[in-house]
Amino acid sequence: MAAYFLGIDVGTSGTKTILVDLKGKVVASATGSYPLLTPKPGWTEQDPEEWWRATKKAIRQVLKTSKIKPNAIKGIGFSGQMHGSVFLDKDHEVVRPCLLWNDSRTAEVCEEITRRIGQKALHKSVSNPCLTGFTLPKVVWLQKHEPRNFAKVRNILLPKDYVRFRLTGEILTEVSDAAGSLMYDVRQNVWSKTILDGLDIPEDWLPEVRGSESVCGAITQSVAKETGLLEGTPVVGGAADQPAGAVGTGVVNHGQVMCSLGTSGVIFAATGTPQVDPKERLHTFNHAVPETWYLMGCMLSAGGSL
Repeated sequence: MAAYFLGIDVGTSGTKTILVDLKGKVVASATGSYPLLTPKPGWTEQDPEEWWRATKKAIRQVLKTSKIKPNAIKGIGFSGQMHGSVFLDKDHEVVRPCLLWNDSRTAEVCEEITRRIGQKALHKSVSNPCLTGFTLPKVVWLQKHEPRNFAKVRNILLPKDYVRFRLTGEILTEVSDAAGSLMYDVRQNVWSKTILDGLDIPEDWLPEVRGSESVCGAITQSVAKETGLLEGTPVVGGAADQPAGAVGTGVVNHGQVMCSLGTSGVIFAATGTPQVDPKERLHTFNHAVPETWYLMGCMLSAGGSL
């Protein structure tokens, strides 16, 4: 029997699902779309339940179009938009809509975080400056501006990790998305106690971090019934969208560089060790490739301004 892999990308405008064979040939693809919510100027949000509905729809469509039997799918991988904040309560229900990577409401919070932690301590702990796009200022914004919602929080996930949770029931993340949260020490590969303790964020709210290539669960019985997938199909960690794209284009070794244009615009350079820009013009994150990092320069409004 031929073998196939299912890929799921949780994007800003929709979730795309593709089915590929062992040579990487795309056998079928489908996209489920969802709206971008802008309740106030500078605010961008999405309902994580919309991602889940779109994912299920796209999976069912791919299986229908390809006519591939579910037992031929040997694994499922992920990529997804970075930095978003999915807040879950004690019952793993979503507390409020997700604040996205291009949400700019946290400008004042970023200044406060930099004052409280200290610019040098930020640089040493997480190798990046505090900017509005990252997850950390979204958490502190909720703490300051929606204390009732903050009091309900028991888990914080990134967008793709939430969808993977819905598929598997496992609360996990992987290094490339954790790195973009501004709560992860990209050099030591641990959640930063300096950041979490300094801002009163419980570490047990954050998921276990695994390698991008690691198996992070399997399709549950209920999801198998909803999607047509086979119960027990393994699901790997996957990667944030930029490092996933870099793997796809072969930018996996020190010194290789790519330019990526989508809603945002990115220059991405793979490095064999953590390379931190002392002037903080570039971001330093963990790559999806083991023992590899990358430098990234990003403009949030590239293709999105057209």
